[in-house]
Amino acid sequence: MNATVKVRALVGQLLRRRAEPAAMAAANTYVRPAGQWYHPMVGGALTLSRFTGGGAVVRDAAAILDRLTADDYADFVRDFYRTGLERYGDDWQYADINTALLGLASVLQPATYLEIGVRRGRSLAMVASRVPDCRVVACDLFIENYAGMDNPGPDFVRSELARVGFTGTIDFVVGDSATVLPAFLGEHDDLFFDLITVDGDHSERGARLDLQTVIPRLKVGGALVFDDISNHSHPELLGVWEDVVASDPRFSCHTFTDVGFGVAIGVRKC
Repeated sequence: MNATVKVRALVGQLLRRRAEPAAMAAANTYVRPAGQWYHPMVGGALTLSRFTGGGAVVRDAAAILDRLTADDYADFVRDFYRTGLERYGDDWQYADINTALLGLASVLQPATYLEIGVRRGRSLAMVASRVPDCRVVACDLFIENYAGMDNPGPDFVRSELARVGFTGTIDFVVGDSATVLPAFLGEHDDLFFDLITVDGDHSERGARLDLQTVIPRLKVGGALVFDDISNHSHPELLGVWEDVVASDPRFSCHTFTDVGFGVAIGVRKC
């Protein structure tokens, strides 16, 4: 089966299942019932990456952090942002999980968002600030004193999201993502996501399992964010991303590794 036939077959499946909301593609698609020549995805990683880094989105991310409860890491990130902006302004080429999610949420306007690795809810707040009525699924172990800092749990995360005006629904899936998330998704087989973040288990095996779990639930045209691909403490993560996602022809991908801990985004073509 050649590529054109495969695309048409996929689109035919989407159209036949139009009555099932979860089977629909994300807003970042073009589907033409009379004949589909390209993949349904309209904006690929090259386009979307332009919204995920640089001085303007860094300023917006800093403003969101200012509305949240501080800890040592958040204080460091805010100071790092301000130093980069003071020195380079809008020409500063920087991206991280915060700026990636803020930019993607602004452009894609996700109706559904899945996050593995919630901790204090900072990255959730980036999405919630742009789509306050989003449906969120948040998976974390909520380990006390994670990375030597306070990690209060779901009630604290709810209070942080309220600081950015969140009015949507949130399901907390608490436990090891390798077991509790597949169980949750199995109970919600009609639930698909416009935007997904994987920032949980940083072991090679755990990160690989998380990516493999969530990819089937990412809508066509939706975006996947993977954190820490240039974190010196986790050098294996870039290889996991390249092996599981970047090598997958269903994805258009972009990575930022120039400064900081790095971040990767993948947009699903089909």
